[in-house]
Amino acid sequence: MMEETMVKSYLQKSLDEWKDDISQVLDEIGKEYDEVAQELKVYSYKYGITKQVIQSTVNEEIIENIRQLYHKPFEENYNQLKEYIRDLEEKRRVFQMFIQKIEEVNRKEASKISVS
Repeated sequence: MMEETMVKSYLQKSLDEWKDDISQVLDEIGKEYDEVAQELKVYSYKYGITKQVIQSTVNEEIIENIRQLYHKPFEENYNQLKEYIRDLEEKRRVFQMFIQKIEEVNRKEASKISVS
């Protein structure tokens, strides 16, 4: 009986350590997500402002210059960041799944201990 409890607490301890490791990964993903989200917001505004300026400009030469200098690079950066943030969201979802699964196992193990 005593041996079974020790094995289970060792199992739970190991799972908790793994959960801590995964939580650190999740924290890193969270920080990166926040940085990318801020950058995405910046480019969203830059892109939007540039678009408005182009719409209010009549001179084709000036419009073309603005497109080359700002509009196209901003649009490319914006789209890359949008893609990047989607990847981070997927990563976050996957690692949160790890934590949920570990917690499920820990709950099952805890209920076995309290029953015996």
